[in-house]
Amino acid sequence: MKQIKTILLLSILLIVSSSCKKTTSANSALKNAKLHALFDEEGAFNELQINSLSQYDGTNTFPDISPAVQEKRGIFYKSLLAKVTAINPLKLSTADKISYDLFKFLLEDRIARIGFEDYLMPINAEGGFYTYFGSIDRSTLFEKKEDYDKYLGRIGGFKRFTEAHMDLMRLGVKKGMTQPKVIMEKYKALIKPYLVDNPTETTFYRPFNNFPATIAADTQAILIEQAKQIIQDSVLATYKIFDKFMAEEYVPNCKTDLGASSLPNGKAYYEQRVQFYTTLPMSSDEIFELGQKEVARIRADMEAVIKEVGFKGSFAEFLTFLRTSPQFYAKTPKELLMHGSYLAKRMDGKLPEYFNTLPSLPYGVEPVPAEIAPNYTAGRYSGGSWKSHKAGHYWLNTYKLESRPLYVLPALTLHEAVPGHHLQISLANEMTNLPAFRRNTYLSAFGEGWGLYSEYLGIEAGMYTTPYENFGRMTYEMWRACRLVVDVGIHSKGWTRDEAVEFLASNTALSLHEVNTEIDRYIGWAAQALSYKIGELKIRELRKKAESELGEKFDIRTFHDALLKNGSVPLFVLEEIVNSYISENK
Repeated sequence: MKQIKTILLLSILLIVSSSCKKTTSANSALKNAKLHALFDEEGAFNELQINSLSQYDGTNTFPDISPAVQEKRGIFYKSLLAKVTAINPLKLSTADKISYDLFKFLLEDRIARIGFEDYLMPINAEGGFYTYFGSIDRSTLFEKKEDYDKYLGRIGGFKRFTEAHMDLMRLGVKKGMTQPKVIMEKYKALIKPYLVDNPTETTFYRPFNNFPATIAADTQAILIEQAKQIIQDSVLATYKIFDKFMAEEYVPNCKTDLGASSLPNGKAYYEQRVQFYTTLPMSSDEIFELGQKEVARIRADMEAVIKEVGFKGSFAEFLTFLRTSPQFYAKTPKELLMHGSYLAKRMDGKLPEYFNTLPSLPYGVEPVPAEIAPNYTAGRYSGGSWKSHKAGHYWLNTYKLESRPLYVLPALTLHEAVPGHHLQISLANEMTNLPAFRRNTYLSAFGEGWGLYSEYLGIEAGMYTTPYENFGRMTYEMWRACRLVVDVGIHSKGWTRDEAVEFLASNTALSLHEVNTEIDRYIGWAAQALSYKIGELKIRELRKKAESELGEKFDIRTFHDALLKNGSVPLFVLEEIVNSYISENK
């Protein structure tokens, strides 16, 4: 009888438990539906902004960027944030909790930036809308006549889009929201490729040099004549207008102080950018102190390599040797590209040792486009997609070969190609189980942190085969550590440009050309440079924790899969993901 009662009691408990689970599941599903509806609402709003520009050119190509629309966006995002925070995140599934945290983080940032009015500074040392526009053909698919018609309509709207940007920048001058004069004075190098008279000599004409066979010859001739006219009247004429605006209106009235703190409400603005780019509740002072500690630690490692190679001289003399010895530099652009390609393929062959899941999209190696190379970094990743029929590309800068040392190429390749940006970004784009906004989100703390961690992973993969290449890796790590000091120094502590250049040049083996372009980048892009080292330190900290707690159960492949399977996420979310991974694998 007692046994029957026990069985009956257990049965009742199971029924009640099952009922509770169903109720919880139903509540969770309800919350999930509400959350995904908010994702859709945000997507529809952005689409509406893009399609609101018919008054410009009739092609619905460019978004309205006027101050009135910026204000409208701020109101919308505040309303959306209120709806998001009304949802209890504790009742969401694990996947939706990650989406919730990321979505809320992004909304808070957009609201803050609109409040600070940093949209009044749409350009920086690397350019902006006018340089991105120069590569518009690279992101366009040309398969049929309609594709060419859309392209022509798009570049035909450039004049009005540029005028809208100039209006913002004029307002920025009035409000004191400008970039520093020291970097804006160098704008000419980036606009020079477009200050020509012959439309066929420009990047905009590239699609008309080779047509697909499906387009008839007479149609090609018509498109060519249309292209020449539109490029001449709308594009090249607009670049000349913008050049005059920069020379006569904008640059003379830019602020002379370097730091973001000198902007209206600048101290609060810089601290907000710090928290966005690190995705952690860190102050600029904390980062400055951390950076100094990292610089000291890495310097000791670099000194050990100098001793290893038997160099007789000071640290500064060793840097001069690395910057001037011909053995460390390619003689032709092709040689540099071939060396980078070889390193990329070497790492390709090692990927299955470290990852279970790899992207399907391939990548190639190409030079940085000539029109942007002078002020560009040594290398960068340019994404592709199956939808656009374009592979990803690892860009190598072949401008000024004497400033592109080969000893840093292994670290650069690991960061920009694989297992760095190409692998991480392509995996995120191919995750059909994630909401669209998550597939297309890129957070520097995660993405650049992963890129720098990939350089570190190259040690285990045997990618640094000489002491000089290992010193090159340390130079890149030191470079990112110096950024923590230099960025805060410039934007919060009143450093001059010369002080920043000296600090970076004296601690790394970067070429002096690259040191100067990098410092200009930090001046014009407040706090972004902090994301690399902060992200890498957090990822390495989480790996150490997983290794310690899992012991023999730790598997590098499943750990990397856990890091990457959710796309780009804030570091505070990544920590929760890794803690769950540890619990599940214990």
